Amino acid sequence: MNRIIDIFKFSENFPLIFTQANFWIFFAIVYFVFALVYKKISLRNAYLFLISLFFYYKTSGLYVGILLFSTLLDYFIGKEIFKSNSKNKRLFLVTTSVIINLSVLCYFKYAYFFTDSFNTLFYTNYEVINWLGYWGNSFSSQNYFTIDKIILPVGISFYTFQTISYSVDIYREKLKPLNSILDFGFFVSFFPQLVAGPIVRAESFVPQISKPTVLTVSDFNAGTFLILKGLIKKMFFADFIAMHFLDRVFDAPEMFSGFANVMAMIGYSLQIYGDFSGYTDIAIGLALLMGFTLPVNFNAPYKATNAGDYWKRWHISLSTWLRDYLYIPLGGNRSGSKASYIILSLMLAAVVLAYRNWTVFAIVVAIVLVATALMLFFAKFKRHIDTNINLMLTMLIGGLWHGASLKFIIWGGLNGLGIVVYKYWRKISPYEHKTGWLAHTWKIFITFMFVTFTRIYFRGESMLHIKKWYLQVAHHMDWLHAWDVLMHYQLVFWVMLLGYVTHLLPETKKMAVEQYYSKSPIPIKIAITMIVGVLCYQAFSADFQPFIYFQF
Repeated sequence: MNRIIDIFKFSENFPLIFTQANFWIFFAIVYFVFALVYKKISLRNAYLFLISLFFYYKTSGLYVGILLFSTLLDYFIGKEIFKSNSKNKRLFLVTTSVIINLSVLCYFKYAYFFTDSFNTLFYTNYEVINWLGYWGNSFSSQNYFTIDKIILPVGISFYTFQTISYSVDIYREKLKPLNSILDFGFFVSFFPQLVAGPIVRAESFVPQISKPTVLTVSDFNAGTFLILKGLIKKMFFADFIAMHFLDRVFDAPEMFSGFANVMAMIGYSLQIYGDFSGYTDIAIGLALLMGFTLPVNFNAPYKATNAGDYWKRWHISLSTWLRDYLYIPLGGNRSGSKASYIILSLMLAAVVLAYRNWTVFAIVVAIVLVATALMLFFAKFKRHIDTNINLMLTMLIGGLWHGASLKFIIWGGLNGLGIVVYKYWRKISPYEHKTGWLAHTWKIFITFMFVTFTRIYFRGESMLHIKKWYLQVAHHMDWLHAWDVLMHYQLVFWVMLLGYVTHLLPETKKMAVEQYYSKSPIPIKIAITMIVGVLCYQAFSADFQPFIYFQF
């Protein structure tokens, strides 16, 4: 009984996540009631909306109010956009939706960055205050919110992008607004993908809301298979290697050899893939069990043969969202628009403020002046800038989406630079069109190493931590003791090897495994589920291991 009570109480230290037994008890109860109401579409949608709100309350407490605010805002704006025949009014309304949504996101995600920049620029000493928390506390004698610190609501970046897509798609006349606010709330807050994606586009999910639920055997098999696969990725591959090796190295890189630091980065690529794609697999599987289809978010990203191919395979829902709602509106690869250069100027100013260094300021000014002069006098150079500026901006903003920090901007910029460099390299590459296994393997290896070692800016706690990592790799590789590192952490490295081998298996092999599971009788499915459960239990850590993308 106490376990049931715990499930329905909010605990900041123990949110309701897929790797906890509490979640599966919660889902069993939810699914039982769902089986009773799913035939009535309006009742089904209302029920899942309320359950989703409760689920979000379990992950973020009273910040569920922010989710409700976004829901109400875009529901009514969407209706007004659809009703209006005035082009200017429609533009004003969709702009209002985008500005308000992004303002809320920026308040929670970038308040510290903006406050520090303002203090640096104007020599002030302002401190961040949680005004929403201050306002919320005024309604009660108990102080539920901390006012001297802004806590990022879980998943705010994901559902903000979803509500924006709804308003923009109505503005573009790709979509008609939903008639029921409960239906719209269900679209925004559907609990499997609410806190870490995949980002659901209105044009693909909204039509499913009005359709009756059809639960097929194939959907059940695919859904349960994805859930089991996701749990293995998260608990066996991601959490196990993080707890037993990666976290130790990244917490104090100077205490380990350069070789150990390099192996930690290679391991981190497996960890973040297992963690994020594992969440996505479980989310898609849960949705299938309820008759809904969510978009594919990963497609074997470490099989990519270049940086551009990688971003077509990794976090697909985000990269395609940025392409359709940012890259193409800015002009795509045709030319840079005024908005492109304004955004670029703002980002360069942000870099200067972040460094707070006259040398950096001088370098940025020099680069801008030289680039401007070259663009004025050489039309071909301007053409190259115009065709690549939007790509670079999209990747920089993608980096900034992950966090208000210079390290995320650098990470996004490096990935953008990798795509741009490849665009030119493929024109002169001696093996670009070769199809042999050796050339293909070489391209995959180079792409993987590039992606992996740009991630130090993603994983490093701070620029100081990143600097320590570089120093160890540059000056203290310690090859003489590399074998000792491999032996001391041999179980971790065996798990890493197994993870990468299974990832790189041909798709036909993976499909054969899924088909075997689907065609197997119920007793075999139960046995497989029990084996996965034991495996995950053995890898389970008593320490709370949140999903990495909860912080975004």
